[in-house]
Amino acid sequence: MITVRNISKYKEEYPTVITIGTFDGVHIGHLKILNKIINHAKNTELKSSVLTFFPHPRMVLQKDTDIKLLNTIDEKVSILERLGLDILIIHPFTIEFSRLTATEFVRDILVNTLNIKKVIIGYDHRFGRNRNANITDLIAFGNALDFTVDEIPAQEIDDVSVSSTKIRKALEDGDIVTANSYLGYEYMLTGTIVRGKGIGKQLGYPTANLSIAESYKLIPKNGAYIVKSELNGTTVYGMMNIGFNPTVNGTEKSIEINFFDFDADLYDKKIQVAILARLRDEHKFESIDGLKTQLAKDKEKSLQYILR
Repeated sequence: MITVRNISKYKEEYPTVITIGTFDGVHIGHLKILNKIINHAKNTELKSSVLTFFPHPRMVLQKDTDIKLLNTIDEKVSILERLGLDILIIHPFTIEFSRLTATEFVRDILVNTLNIKKVIIGYDHRFGRNRNANITDLIAFGNALDFTVDEIPAQEIDDVSVSSTKIRKALEDGDIVTANSYLGYEYMLTGTIVRGKGIGKQLGYPTANLSIAESYKLIPKNGAYIVKSELNGTTVYGMMNIGFNPTVNGTEKSIEINFFDFDADLYDKKIQVAILARLRDEHKFESIDGLKTQLAKDKEKSLQYILR
């Protein structure tokens, strides 16, 4: 079971092996580092830990940024827990924190608070005020403050040509296949089911309307998708529409899921939906009958995909 901590509220009693970063998406490129710290911890008496930050540094340092994130905090926790990480430390990223010198960060945060004995980090990691310290500086700090540094060389990281930016671009383009292959898992949306206008039910395709509280969460390109979810202990498949429902003159963006062969009450329940494939763009049909015909085709195509 992973332990999630806020750095300002504790001092770690167990010695740790740590890595540092935002790890948005926790994608296959991140696994190079994460697996190294987890495996190292299993072979030593150290606890494996990740120091990450929220809000994302770009949200704080670049006020005009419109960056959307691949994971909510809860999603990131669940992914890291599945990997076998012992401790996740979430540090509030503020202007004040960004002004810590490299010495203050290493001495006060890493050593005196997080009790590090080893840092495993990418070759290009930078830290401290204005990001002016690098891996060579970190090694020097380790020699002085009694911890070791393992550097992940450029070749190991660059061999996996994956980045959170590339995944965001794929999702914004509706390219779920590429996004999922880079992530190493199906992209997920997590939210609460709220009441909609009942239009889906009138069309013969009742929908669960997903409300996502985290405004920073990246929502894929508008359109129809094949999805699955764990509901009441069972894997349930369905089709999901992201968009404005133009055929019925919708004005607000919504996320609506028609689950197949499932009839339980989901209102006010928090669920997670995994996106498997994209069906099509959102269209404005000439009539309600045209929309119903398309929904039937979408369901047939979804079932063929699921049963393949």
